[in-house]
Amino acid sequence: MDALYTAVATATHGRDGRAVSSDGKLDIQLAPPVELGGNGQGTNPEQLFAAGYAACFASALGVVGRAAKVDVSDATVTGEVGLGKQGEGFALKVTLRVELPEGVDEGTGRKLVEQAHQVCPYSNATRGNIPVDLVIE
Repeated sequence: MDALYTAVATATHGRDGRAVSSDGKLDIQLAPPVELGGNGQGTNPEQLFAAGYAACFASALGVVGRAAKVDVSDATVTGEVGLGKQGEGFALKVTLRVELPEGVDEGTGRKLVEQAHQVCPYSNATRGNIPVDLVIE
């Protein structure tokens, strides 16, 4: 694959540090969530992954919607990324909650969401690696 774009970011001190993009547009304090014993005073990798996946999936939904001539421009996607123990390490699980605009019937919406799941780079990267549940609301 030839990359059309490459994002570059550097993190220091892991979950309790800072993440900065090479262009400086992203510069955030990282902190473990309270549920993992942190102070919750910063964002965490799971929130960043949830936001990135939700945005990417919404874009993929727009691509397949336009191809099908169905207006899904007002759709919203909420990403939920769970972190839990798996054996000696940790694992992720994802739920994508897709709210389609009124006027998109259930069958068409389901088809578009499933097509978006085949197009989205995040979906392609996670497929077979972590569970991803698609929920249409």
